[in-house]
Amino acid sequence: MTPFGFTPGNSDDSNEPVDFAAMMQQMQQQIQEQFSKLGINASGFGGSTEALPKNLVRDTAKKFATAQGSAPIGANDVSDVEQAFSIAELWLNDATFFPQSPNTGNAALARTDWVDTTLAGWQTTVEPLAIGLSSAIGELLNQAGAGDGTPLGGDDPSRQENMQLPIGMISALLNSFIGSLIATQLGQAIGGLAGKVTGAHDVGLPLIDAAYPTLVPQNIKEWATDLDIPMDEIRIFHALREAAIARLFAHNPWLVSYIRTAITDYGKGINIDMDAIQEQAQRALESGNGFDPSNPESFTIALNDGIFTPQESPAQRAALTKLETVLALIDGWSEEVVALAAGDRLPNIAALQETLRRRRATSAPAQQLFSSLLGLQVSPRLAREATAFWKQVRELKDVESRDRVWSGILPTADDLLTPESFMKSLEVPDDLSGLL
Repeated sequence: MTPFGFTPGNSDDSNEPVDFAAMMQQMQQQIQEQFSKLGINASGFGGSTEALPKNLVRDTAKKFATAQGSAPIGANDVSDVEQAFSIAELWLNDATFFPQSPNTGNAALARTDWVDTTLAGWQTTVEPLAIGLSSAIGELLNQAGAGDGTPLGGDDPSRQENMQLPIGMISALLNSFIGSLIATQLGQAIGGLAGKVTGAHDVGLPLIDAAYPTLVPQNIKEWATDLDIPMDEIRIFHALREAAIARLFAHNPWLVSYIRTAITDYGKGINIDMDAIQEQAQRALESGNGFDPSNPESFTIALNDGIFTPQESPAQRAALTKLETVLALIDGWSEEVVALAAGDRLPNIAALQETLRRRRATSAPAQQLFSSLLGLQVSPRLAREATAFWKQVRELKDVESRDRVWSGILPTADDLLTPESFMKSLEVPDDLSGLL
């Protein structure tokens, strides 16, 4: 479940309204102080009209990436990466139907360069969540008043005393707070990823328009630590995976929209159930975890810890299932293609892929990000089933037939277990008379 929501209740008396305006102003001050300690420019907080402030995402991400150390790209790095891609692209020509994608950017990136290169993609991917929350907050406040400047609390003078600002202003402040919270969380995640990803498509998301392959040499070197495998072989392995996914996105632009639409559908379904959240708040209070609705710091911690969770609708669960399945399909397809392309050319291909699977299962920052923002968990089992599915389709048909699956209706999680039946379902009967 996604860790967003808020409580309207008061810890002392559930019937006594909370001064939302004062609470939001306190939160604003607290977050600005936290940003200042991190050296992050929080100017514009409370006044930005962006659902997801771009500058805040960028500043936070760059700060965290720099803190991990970002080695500059040298001439040897460029040469090594370009050589790896030259080999990888040649091998991929026989392993996938999709042709080489045009390289329109740098083949080798420093960690901070990776942040700059993928930032727009992250922004586009996550922004629907912030927009969904803003819409839910607006709807919530409209239920409390007329939504036309009427003071929150309606016509009750005793309630209006605690609500110094009209609904529109409170809504703007709430939206600014939530947007900044998500932007900070996203920036931290991107900055953390910058120290781990091996390329622009390592996380299996369309982060570059138009897609092209690129590697992060510093992270590949660290990835190779404690592996008794030649560095050239490791570099080619990552080049194969990066170039394969770049080809997939470059030649299936609808897939980019498919992924982003699933996230947008989830965002549109966000609904803040006040009664449910009040119940969660009461349980939090009774559990003795220190939550205090009157304390902005406690409030912020509660949000980040996922104490308050809006209820997922059936449509949202369907969107998450759709997203989980397509991410597993992308991951499984790339593994199958890389294995086929490498063949016996990379003696340690099995060990390299097992290392990748193990590390992604135990420490996957991208998965952690989706888990915190969406409650999404892409199971290793589903990824393994997807890999087996693509391999079996190729063995049943051929490389072209396997890759043409991407141009039609994608298999469901259940279809992954029955590739032969799925492929038969795509066949057009020779005799169509029975359908007329």
